[in-house]
Amino acid sequence: MPPKFGPNKIKVVYLMCTGGRVDAMSALALKISPLGLTVVPSASALIIRTLKESPRDRKKQKNIKHSGNITFDEIVNIAQQMCHGSLARELSGTIKEILGIVQFMSCNADGWHPHDIIDDINRRCSGMPS
Repeated sequence: MPPKFGPNKIKVVYLMCTGGRVDAMSALALKISPLGLTVVPSASALIIRTLKESPRDRKKQKNIKHSGNITFDEIVNIAQQMCHGSLARELSGTIKEILGIVQFMSCNADGWHPHDIIDDINRRCSGMPS
């Protein structure tokens, strides 16, 4: 029998699962749905889903480079979904976190290198002339 949660009792559960794997999320969702919890995918899983790449076998394929191009609107959408778990105070900080993940995955953002966009955000937010 699942534990009873009152209106004033909020429980936070952090679980680690492999990003981008559909089977882990679906199996986990069945077990925690009676508790009224939802599964939020990781940022890397959302980026891989946005790139429309096929799922891979982790045992057979290692060190995959995700070459692709993701639009800035999609990055902002992912940042809005992930802002609850971000330590950034503003959305621009969360966007820079997502751009860092995109850079690590060897992808481009609107045809630009992600670090160039991060530098542009830093210049605009600090009030320096561009």
